Amino acid sequence: MSKKINKVVLAYSGGLDTSVILKWLQVTYQCEVVTFTADLGQGDELEPARAKAELMGVKQIFIEDLRDEFVRDYVFPMFRANAAYEGVYLLGTSIARPLIAKRQIEIAHEVGADAVCHGATGKGNDQVRFELGYYALDPAIKVIAPWREWELTSRTALIKFAEENQIPIPKDKRGEAPFSTDANILHISAEGKALEDPWSEPEEFVFSRTVAPEDAPDKPTYVEIVFEKGDPIAVDGVKMGPAALLTRLNELGGANGIGRLDLVENRFVGMKSRGIYETPGGTILHAAHRGIESITLDRGAAHLKDELMPRYAELIYNGFWFSPERRMLQALIDQSQEKVAGTVRLKLYKGSATVVGRKSPNTLYSLQHVTFEEDAVYDQRDAAGFIKLNALRLRLLGQRDGKK
Repeated sequence: MSKKINKVVLAYSGGLDTSVILKWLQVTYQCEVVTFTADLGQGDELEPARAKAELMGVKQIFIEDLRDEFVRDYVFPMFRANAAYEGVYLLGTSIARPLIAKRQIEIAHEVGADAVCHGATGKGNDQVRFELGYYALDPAIKVIAPWREWELTSRTALIKFAEENQIPIPKDKRGEAPFSTDANILHISAEGKALEDPWSEPEEFVFSRTVAPEDAPDKPTYVEIVFEKGDPIAVDGVKMGPAALLTRLNELGGANGIGRLDLVENRFVGMKSRGIYETPGGTILHAAHRGIESITLDRGAAHLKDELMPRYAELIYNGFWFSPERRMLQALIDQSQEKVAGTVRLKLYKGSATVVGRKSPNTLYSLQHVTFEEDAVYDQRDAAGFIKLNALRLRLLGQRDGKK
């Protein structure tokens, strides 16, 4: 503690960790604590968090439904890029942190707080994501990271502190948790404890949003998604808001066992970690978006996007949502989406989401040019000169190197 803290805004879930943090802040810094609980579609009842905060003497409590903002302003822009970290992870945890950080800073300004606090540990990526967001939006803000300061280094120590300070403890938290989870409307993740051995297959109880693919219906489900400027706007002919649309895709994907991922990833802080992810609606949306792009994007634009995607995904994973380079890439990506409109039909079946149809008023697909039947628009003899020009440097190399 280098400076006196007068008021701090805490990212608060109402769970054991952040409840202990709340009390620890009051005791350690002797400051007023303001709690902020974001509804990002994690599926938890949030009002108990209000009651718990009130019980612990908190006067200013913010509980806000940010689901539509989250999907519209964070998830959809990311999906325009087809972003997937290390080729497969759809960034469900990563993309939620910038919005939480932004709203925390806004609340800090509203209530006159001089500090913000998060509950991320000193080993993970989230501490970086939160704090890069804080500093980008308010360079002068003070940040408190309890896991890097206190001596409560185990679950047992947290429970002991909670009991000594009359903090209610959820019954399922008294034992050693088999794994930890993070959830929002885009995904749910599980890691740690029983999942730390990358050789061990996760047991079925780890999964909560998807049925096992082998237990999914034997008959496929078909779904049609309508896009406009790269964003989905309707499912099966029904226009929906951002959160409602993703919720519907989650239902369809979950019922068909879609969106499971077992990944050993490279954390930004340097270590490898094993995570189990469920992203049912996002997996469908990712496939559908690539499907509509396949007929509406020019080859050069599509290939450039694919080249830039790993960099864009890494920026989000590492916490640089508010960086100038992410904004620059977003501008390029959004420009590419101007004509990305139309309908994609997908077949959902036992863990797979397969594009089986696509149509667009802006299609670049020309049946006249690709048909195997006789046509009047393409002279096949033109290909000879095209091939000769492209082969010229290869032939010159061959002649120099003595090849026959």
